[in-house]
Amino acid sequence: MNVALIQFNSRWEAKRENLERAEEFVQRAAEDHCDVVIFPEMFATGFSMNIPAVADEGYGETAIALSHMAKKYSINLIAGYAMVGPGGGKARNMAVVFNRKGQPNVTYTKIHPFSFVGEDKHFIAGTATSTFTIDDLPCSVFICYDLRFPEVFRSVAKEVQAIFVIANWPTSRKAHWEALLKARAIENQCFIIGVNRIGTDGNGIHYPGASHIFDPLGNDLCSGNDTDEYITGALDPAEVERVRSAFPFLNDMKHCILEFDNGENHIS
Repeated sequence: MNVALIQFNSRWEAKRENLERAEEFVQRAAEDHCDVVIFPEMFATGFSMNIPAVADEGYGETAIALSHMAKKYSINLIAGYAMVGPGGGKARNMAVVFNRKGQPNVTYTKIHPFSFVGEDKHFIAGTATSTFTIDDLPCSVFICYDLRFPEVFRSVAKEVQAIFVIANWPTSRKAHWEALLKARAIENQCFIIGVNRIGTDGNGIHYPGASHIFDPLGNDLCSGNDTDEYITGALDPAEVERVRSAFPFLNDMKHCILEFDNGENHIS
């Protein structure tokens, strides 16, 4: 499976401009015969908590544009954006997956808002993990700060072979980002595909890129620097079964104390 990791340098709260730029990367990924293209957390606006400026109303502008891209280029697509939550107050920090026909395969709402910077005051917390398939590959997706909570990864580990993590993870904690991605791959014996942004956002926070694909043994298959917006890598789904058969650690995993619904939250 060929994967395009887009280390998108989002223009601050400039949704239309970012969506136009995004299509250029999707077209390039299709021309490179990639099977899936992944954008970071809140790629269309940057990690802004200005809800009126960044959050879509339901199946809005961002979802429509992403669906069009996926269908036009016949490619699977994963991206993060904000959507107004129930009651119109707080928003949802979401990841959405579109299949090659442009259909929304599944959506996921970030379970762990980053309270350290007040995200929980503007975004509601999700309550369910999500699993889905990309060309028959069983997958899940999490968002940024979720990476610090291994319990949610454990809750889906036996059901998936790849987990995507989309993020706006700052340069100041780059070492944590890379160490945690690798750890999640090793402990869950699956591919971890982490996609982060580059550049400096409207709050003056700098981002390192440092997108990676780690295989089930923790080997780094590809990585991005702090300037490239487009990188590609390949993964072999059969490697998960080979590793899990040779080292069946997951069979000894005890029941987790924390449980999460493993449902599919579709856009409505």
